[in-house]
Amino acid sequence: MIAIDNLVVQFGGVKPINELTATLAAPIAGLIGPNGAGKTTLLNVLSGFVRPARGSVALNGEQLLDLAPLQRVRAGLRRSFQTEQVVEDLTVSGNLAAIADHVVAPLNRAAAIDAALAFVGLRPVTDKLGQSLNLFQRRLVELGKCVIGNPRLILLDEPAAGLTEEEGGMFRELVLRIPAEVGAQVLVIDHDVELIRAMCSETMVLDYGKLLALGPTEAVLADPNVRRAYLGEF
Repeated sequence: MIAIDNLVVQFGGVKPINELTATLAAPIAGLIGPNGAGKTTLLNVLSGFVRPARGSVALNGEQLLDLAPLQRVRAGLRRSFQTEQVVEDLTVSGNLAAIADHVVAPLNRAAAIDAALAFVGLRPVTDKLGQSLNLFQRRLVELGKCVIGNPRLILLDEPAAGLTEEEGGMFRELVLRIPAEVGAQVLVIDHDVELIRAMCSETMVLDYGKLLALGPTEAVLADPNVRRAYLGEF
């Protein structure tokens, strides 16, 4: 569970997150909003890349804001980015090993990497270099890095961007398996409302850094205020 209390992020005179209080308890939760709403800023706060002016964030009761980014990784936080971070001159397993080295005991390292490869279906290409992977495989590498080493919270920032409809469906099915099989809560940012609808039982909407709506996804997507601010074209 993610508990956010009175969170403020300020860059000069701009507050991309403004007095945000929210609790996300669903196994897979969505985060949507118009461009500039503060979505990626919130993920950066959770990840430790941005320090808020005030407020608190707790993961399953443990305060996050006093932890450095690597400490948060070791505490079970994982993240993907809008532009995948695959290392071109490492193999698929080498990319996963870069995370495993920080979160898995040496004796368990090989087994953890293999389990992650099996989960995302990349065992057949484990020795391929990152530079030779197609976009779908690169997205799967990013997801494999997120599920390694007993994560507690996985943050996915537009994880299916650029994928075909078939690839997007396959990716969605993998994400849906994470809470039961990996044991982690998932928070998904995406502009694809149908993807959010298909994956997330709970959705939060931000608008200019403030909470616009939070609740069951279908109810949130039907909210007139949400439709005016974000979904008018749908």
